[in-house]
Amino acid sequence: MESLLHALRPLFAPAFTLWGAPATWLELIAVVLALVMVALNMRVNPLAWPLAIASSLLYCLLFWDSRLYGEAGLQLFFVVVALWGWWQWLRGTMDNGSALRVRALSRRATLGSLLALAIAWPALALFLDHRTDSDVPWFDAFPTAASVIGQWLLGRKYVENWLVWLLVNVVSVALFAFKGLWLTVLLYAMFAVLSVVGWRAWRRLAATP
Repeated sequence: MESLLHALRPLFAPAFTLWGAPATWLELIAVVLALVMVALNMRVNPLAWPLAIASSLLYCLLFWDSRLYGEAGLQLFFVVVALWGWWQWLRGTMDNGSALRVRALSRRATLGSLLALAIAWPALALFLDHRTDSDVPWFDAFPTAASVIGQWLLGRKYVENWLVWLLVNVVSVALFAFKGLWLTVLLYAMFAVLSVVGWRAWRRLAATP
């Protein structure tokens, strides 16, 4: 990873300064790709997934350079899941064999998702605390663990993915502000607003016969 960061060091040159902190070209490109991706997600457009892959790879480098190892590892997970999600949206089916469609999560699945978060968050936080030099292991671990669940819900077209992303985005705003990644702070603040918009749009789609 360090050799890759060194090779791509020109992308870490400041594009401009925001609130006293430099915003790099790498961060700027990743932000633009991520915004287009979310817009396509709201329209249930499969082209969102290749953009997710590109944005995640760039953010992996940015977060690793900022010692946010949980977030960096999450981006690599996103790349793998984006390939799966892309396939799901193109060829996925529901339990009855019909084409995958936007729908609500069952109560049982909701409880299962909450239980998964309750297990994954402390497990990841303890790993980051003992195995890395992260200075915010618990802070870093929460949005990482919640994002895994959100990504699965998104790939299977569950409406509630947007509520998970809203929680992830709000926590991430505080995390990235602490790290001085101000352009990414603005991005995740916009993500939080778009999460509400996406939730409302998908609720209408789920209600359509």
